[in-house]
Amino acid sequence: MADIMFAGAGGQGVLTAGKILTEIAAQSHNVCWTSEYSAEMRGGYALARVVVSEEEIGTPYPDYLDILCCMDENSYQKYGEQVRPGGTIVINTSLFDENAGKHQDGVKVVGIKCMDIAASLKNSRGANLVMLGSMVHSTGVLDEKSFGKTLLEYFEKKGKNGQPNLDCFEAGCANTETV
Repeated sequence: MADIMFAGAGGQGVLTAGKILTEIAAQSHNVCWTSEYSAEMRGGYALARVVVSEEEIGTPYPDYLDILCCMDENSYQKYGEQVRPGGTIVINTSLFDENAGKHQDGVKVVGIKCMDIAASLKNSRGANLVMLGSMVHSTGVLDEKSFGKTLLEYFEKKGKNGQPNLDCFEAGCANTETV
C-alpha cells in the first residue's frame, strides 16, 4: 500500500495530478482519492490524497504518508513531518531554496525542477506531470513505462494531444535528483 499526497498552491495542477494518478492506478490496484482546497481560485492551498493498494483500503486519511509531492515550499513546511520513516518526499526545486529537504532524517528527499523542465518543453502547464514522473520514478509505486503509455491514452481520450504531456512525465522520470 502507498499513502500519497500531492500538495501545493491552487493553480499548480495538484488536484489534476492526483486525479491522473488515481485513474491510471485504478486499472491495476484499489485506489481511493480525496482532495482539499481553499476558496481562492489561485494561490490558496490545494492537496490531493491518493491511496494505492492491492488490498482493500480502510481509510483515505492515513496517519502518516509514504510519499509526499510538494509543488511549493509552504507545502513541504506544512506536511513534511507527516512522512513516515522510509518514505519519500519529492520537491519542486524550481520553487525551493537550496537548503530545502535537508533536515528530514530517515526520509528520502528527491528534487525535480518541475517548472523549469515544463517551460523548456514549451508546456508550462505540465509542471504537475513532471512531478508525477519524478514520483513514479523515485518510488517505483507504479511501472514507469506502463504509466506513460496509459497517460498518453488518458489525454487522447479527452481529445487532447497527449505527447507534450507524456514528454513532461518522461522528463520527470529522467531528471530526478537526490537532495
